[in-house]
Amino acid sequence: MAREPWYARYLIRIAPFLALGLLLASPAHAQNGWELCNQTSFIIEAATGRPEGRTVVMEGWTRLRPGECKVALPAPLKAGVNFVFARSSKAHRGGQRVWNGDISLCVDPNGSFAVENPPSCSAMGLEARNFRAVRIDRRSGWRTFFNEAEPFNKPGQSARGAGLQRLLADAGIDSEPVNGFLGRKSRTAITSFLTSRRLDPRMPDAQLIDVLEEAARNRSLEVGMMLCNRTDKRIWSAIARRNSEGLESRGWWALEAGTCARTVDESLLAEPHYVYAEMEAPQGVRRLTGAARTFCTARSKFAVVGAERCVERGYRQARFLETPSPEDGKLVFEFFERSFGSVEASVR
Repeated sequence: MAREPWYARYLIRIAPFLALGLLLASPAHAQNGWELCNQTSFIIEAATGRPEGRTVVMEGWTRLRPGECKVALPAPLKAGVNFVFARSSKAHRGGQRVWNGDISLCVDPNGSFAVENPPSCSAMGLEARNFRAVRIDRRSGWRTFFNEAEPFNKPGQSARGAGLQRLLADAGIDSEPVNGFLGRKSRTAITSFLTSRRLDPRMPDAQLIDVLEEAARNRSLEVGMMLCNRTDKRIWSAIARRNSEGLESRGWWALEAGTCARTVDESLLAEPHYVYAEMEAPQGVRRLTGAARTFCTARSKFAVVGAERCVERGYRQARFLETPSPEDGKLVFEFFERSFGSVEASVR
């Protein structure tokens, strides 16, 4: 008797999650394949996985404007379990959002890809992401929705309107609430923005979304906090700063040799910021020299408000290094070989 494919075994384990998925991304029938529909205020980039024999073929990225649907997999469809993962465009402020599940599969985070899911993501230069399982039972078509906690479905509301509002704020053009009711103030701001760039103020909303995304992406590069690894080894990094809730520490960012990571994508206040870093070494780790300010960390990804009583609250305690003060809302901090001390035991 032939053994079942590995992905079929996930059905039992993810059954409770599938029930939850019906509330968050309810499937509906379509006639031209597997459609992905974006009902959020974010521009979304989606990746999918489909079973092929005993493996899963991964493909991405399908870009979805707010309020837009696109076919990710054409008909006829095969009945069974497929997989989907989505992330928000980097043009949006406040960190990248994800729509995910608990099935680990491989993606290329930096560009388009189509690949059979390998046993090891890193061996193929890929990265693991947690996908949601989607049970498809119609050959003609299926539709999956990406939603936010508050749907834009009242009279006069729309995901497209909410998306334009969000992009106007992300691009620094207007600051109306993101509620899906695109009013006169926002429309006036759009007209002024397009006229200043000698663009057609009557351009279609789809083209307008693309123009605003580019403006927001360019603005995001002018502010925020960037960490750069100028060594030839991997570095695990974390940051700490004051926000609206008080002092906060956040991590981890894995910085491969010669790469940078954007850790804050909004304008920084001209006040102290802090960094923590560990460099991987054969005998252990090397930590930053001169670090003196204590903050909380955790073994896995973390965001901790407050720098006191770390151990009592179930966290670890680590010494962070104060950075130079941000200028014009921006800070780039570089880690060099000379920034690290001698090898010691890891506590991360």
